[in-house]
Amino acid sequence: MSNTSNPWFAASMGLIGVIVGFGAATVLDGGSFNLPGPSPSANAPAPTPTAPPPTPSADDVPEVTETDHIRGNLNAKVTVVEYSDFECPFCARHHPTMVQLLEDYGDDVNMVFRHYPLSFHANAQKSAEASECANELGGNDAFWEYHDILFEKGADIAKLSDYAQEVGLNKTAFETCLDSDKYADHVNDDMNGGSKAGVSGTPGNIIIDNDTGETRLVSGAQPISNFKAVIDEML
Repeated sequence: MSNTSNPWFAASMGLIGVIVGFGAATVLDGGSFNLPGPSPSANAPAPTPTAPPPTPSADDVPEVTETDHIRGNLNAKVTVVEYSDFECPFCARHHPTMVQLLEDYGDDVNMVFRHYPLSFHANAQKSAEASECANELGGNDAFWEYHDILFEKGADIAKLSDYAQEVGLNKTAFETCLDSDKYADHVNDDMNGGSKAGVSGTPGNIIIDNDTGETRLVSGAQPISNFKAVIDEML
């Protein structure tokens, strides 16, 4: 008897499909990689497909300081703080959105990048540390060049030194920095700060009105129009 006609085989394959689907649902949620949480109630109402996700306020957001990685006008009225993971595919998809926002709003908007490497991404933590080494050796401009390369070419531990050379950094000095693990605590501090502010997955974006202090949390790689709707309210 062939497997395709065996009822036990068919039932087993169906069960495997259910398990795989459930596992994926705990990780993928609306364009972001999320930490697993409780399953929704079976009686919960279905979301409206056309409605944008809510943008709640974010509490206890760590203050943006001169030690942050800031792109754009330092005196911008609105800041988008992105908590991100260099290995997260949704974060890579979100990267052009952030670039476009800065182009569209000019001096009115800037962005801050903070680390949120998820534990199930094997390259994420070390890639985050590598970007900090790039900053140490080449300053803010080198950090952002390295940041762009990681998202555009992929976070691969085997290529981190090559990426450093592309940015114009000394390979030996870069590898010494990276091997020291000196920025591991800094990366973890970023992640802890994001979690306290309400971030639970990547990319997690907190939009701040620098005049009023209002904050809004935009979770996931959402369409640029959703970000613009929040920013336009603040400008």
